[in-house]
Amino acid sequence: MDIQQVKQRFGIIGNAPLLNRALEVALQVAPTDISVLVTGESGTGKEIIPQVIHQLSARKHAEYIAVNCGAIPEGTIDSELFGHEKGAFTGASGSRKGYFEVADGGTIFLDEVAELPMQTQVRLLRVLETGEFIRVGSSKVIKTNVRVVAATNENMAQAIAKGKFREDLYYRLSTVPIPLPPLRNREGDIHLLFRKFANDFGDKYRMPAIKLTEDAVYMLNGYSWPGNIRQLKNVVEQISVIETERDIDSVALQAYLPPERDNTPAVISDSGPESINERELMYKFLFDMKKDLTELKKLVVDMISSGGDIHLNSEQTQMLNRIYDDVPETRQPLLPPAPPTSAPSVYTPSHQENDGFEEHEEVEESLSLEDTEKELIKKALQKHKGKRKYAASELGISERTLYRKIKEYNLTD
Repeated sequence: MDIQQVKQRFGIIGNAPLLNRALEVALQVAPTDISVLVTGESGTGKEIIPQVIHQLSARKHAEYIAVNCGAIPEGTIDSELFGHEKGAFTGASGSRKGYFEVADGGTIFLDEVAELPMQTQVRLLRVLETGEFIRVGSSKVIKTNVRVVAATNENMAQAIAKGKFREDLYYRLSTVPIPLPPLRNREGDIHLLFRKFANDFGDKYRMPAIKLTEDAVYMLNGYSWPGNIRQLKNVVEQISVIETERDIDSVALQAYLPPERDNTPAVISDSGPESINERELMYKFLFDMKKDLTELKKLVVDMISSGGDIHLNSEQTQMLNRIYDDVPETRQPLLPPAPPTSAPSVYTPSHQENDGFEEHEEVEESLSLEDTEKELIKKALQKHKGKRKYAASELGISERTLYRKIKEYNLTD
């Protein structure tokens, strides 16, 4: 069976390279009994990989049990997984088989495995290493032949460092790791999934399936989808039920998309030396330098247009002295501090300084990176007559990134 046949059999939508790689690895390990750890953000569809592995293995006729480790209380999870004897704890009115006993010869899928308590992790490690476990309240060793496939959205390296997860158990579970990509890294698949969900909900609610206009498709692909496939499916269902129009434009779609979180780094604050780190210092330096360069550019333009005489306020005087003070050849102030009087200081260049200037009309050229980027995007869109795909290729960026920039700079084709 190849990847396309697996997609058809299990209803998997998409052609992203990282998704295809995950399915390729699942196909390779399915005939073996190797433990597998599926990783990925919440909502990426991690639960489908264990089903693929089980159904394509020699265990497909035996039990397949999916366990959400985060949904079982800590006090009862050992009993759920390994069973208990009568009287083992309050309320244990009889003996009970656990999942590892019931699934003997089959597969157990441990979802959110990072949520397992430490005591349960010790028991699980023993099962993986020896195939043996003991029911709660018993001393009899029971043998089982179970394949374990686990999944988590946690950063396991951090969980191990914090003492939340056993390192030896992690290596035992992740003999073969299978990472699933987030939806934002599957740009070409987002609209395919939208259409699939739209058709499904159209059939479910007995109404025509919704469709996206071209601008709505761009918005769909440009959104970051923090909730991944689960969030996309939820949005499609909401629109299908609430909207009366079946053609959805970007304005209608925007109402169902929560605002994206701003990942712009924060500028350094004055809360104390503890809050200062190298990254914040770097950002502050860059922002200050950009501000000084912009101000210096304005001063030079004013000097040229006024024939050499410019009036400096105290902030401009301090700015020039700060720039001059950073030059390694000298540490003498370029200009004296601004006088305490309300009258602005006047800076008149010498005859030699004026020799380098000719009176002519200057066209101001922006030194801002944002303005330059905005202008390049405008030119690319004009060159390709508003076709964003070709404009993005010309600029050397993805179509999704171009859409974000157009939205950020409020540009129109």
